[in-house]
Amino acid sequence: MLNLFKQGTIYLASGIEAAAAILIAIAAFEAMCRALVLLVRRSDARNEEKERVRVRLGHWLAVAIEFEVAADILRTAVAPTWNDIGQLGAIVVLRTVLNYSLQQEILRTADRKAIGGTQ
Repeated sequence: MLNLFKQGTIYLASGIEAAAAILIAIAAFEAMCRALVLLVRRSDARNEEKERVRVRLGHWLAVAIEFEVAADILRTAVAPTWNDIGQLGAIVVLRTVLNYSLQQEILRTADRKAIGGTQ
């Protein structure tokens, strides 16, 4: 019974990782399409639109990172050796720092919009 639970948890973690990969792929494809439209179109609001594309992509990347952390936690929950726990700690720290950096960039962008600039 325990082995069945462990195997199910590993499959669940793999499914969550696949969902993160799908989110990243869709977000990157959408950002690429929007960027291509901006390249072709001439507009005064082009910088603002580019910023919007970056922020939207950043939001989805942050969500995908959270999915990846969840998958890592599930994998480690079923095979908790000290080595696995250490690797999980390192991965979670790296992904958390990356996610924090993305969130700070998103907040800075929101602040610039509130002030009225788009730099």
